[in-house]
Amino acid sequence: MTDFWPACGWRHLQPDARGQLPPSAAWLAGWLDRPELALVAESCPAEIALHQALRDDPLRPVPASELAALADDDARENYRLFIALRDGVVAAGTLEAFYTGLFRQGAITLPPLFIDLIVQTILRQLLDQGADAFEARAAELLFRPQRITLQGGRVLAGDRATLDRLSDAGGFGALGRLLAEAQVPLRAAQLQVLGADNAVDYWHDRTHDGLERHRFVLDLTHQVPKEVARGVNVPLTLAHSGLTALARVLQRWVAHLTGAAVTITPLARIADAAWRWHVGLDVESTAILNDLYRGEPVDEARLARLIGLFRLDFDDPADQQPELAGAPVWLGLAMTADGTLRLKPQNLLLNLPLARRS
Repeated sequence: MTDFWPACGWRHLQPDARGQLPPSAAWLAGWLDRPELALVAESCPAEIALHQALRDDPLRPVPASELAALADDDARENYRLFIALRDGVVAAGTLEAFYTGLFRQGAITLPPLFIDLIVQTILRQLLDQGADAFEARAAELLFRPQRITLQGGRVLAGDRATLDRLSDAGGFGALGRLLAEAQVPLRAAQLQVLGADNAVDYWHDRTHDGLERHRFVLDLTHQVPKEVARGVNVPLTLAHSGLTALARVLQRWVAHLTGAAVTITPLARIADAAWRWHVGLDVESTAILNDLYRGEPVDEARLARLIGLFRLDFDDPADQQPELAGAPVWLGLAMTADGTLRLKPQNLLLNLPLARRS
């Protein structure tokens, strides 16, 4: 398997006996190449000296006086945040322990970008244990916002930053307009809908102009109607459903970070008169599922934002809170009114009814 997602620096990490990722000096040094910390022509002598010192020893202490000496306010803040991240990960011992601890400490002071890079690195380790291109593309939903387009009965997810960049460059504009062009295929150099015919391409050509490429559109459509007789249609589950791939990724995520093995199955609807527990995978789906659970009205336009439903079952009921043992957990995935999907993988760590361990 090629080194896809090179920007996360996973190649500089060595998993421990539990498969978790202790931070390394090389991984920390890689952060200094990121745009937020890389030297620029305007970097002052103090910043150049600090940057080189951290390059030589990413774990060296940085006294407040060194940060105060930086002339640029943004550079000073970026280094402060990097040092907070560095010290936090080192103290936690592994990226996984640091990530799960973030959401137990209350207010989070690290920027979302830093947290997303931690998530990406953990996922890169999980995918290295065997995954197909559909799972890798689905895993991007856990750390990169998406733009959702409903096109001809299909639910298509395109990388938000990539689409915005193409739009700003006058390339393609909105994904919906791009896909609506009369029988014009997506250009291979720009965007493609991931399918069996081009899945191998996902692993290659991962960077362009120094940026990680996220050019594949993921089809989140789970079922399509298939006519078996005149006027008679049955739902046909797609062989490469993006929701099925996402479910497999989420199974790995839960098992790796909680120790609980679960089975997650995409669904067309929730049919459960004894509905007892649900988890929204994003802010929008959390609010919708809460209202449905309470029996409050949800208008059709808002309900249509639910683009994915799943059933989660614990493989071992002992991993679930005793009073809920055996009961399914319903999961939802939804886009906002403007078509944005921002999945929050921490919701599965914070809100699952996990049994307390002594």
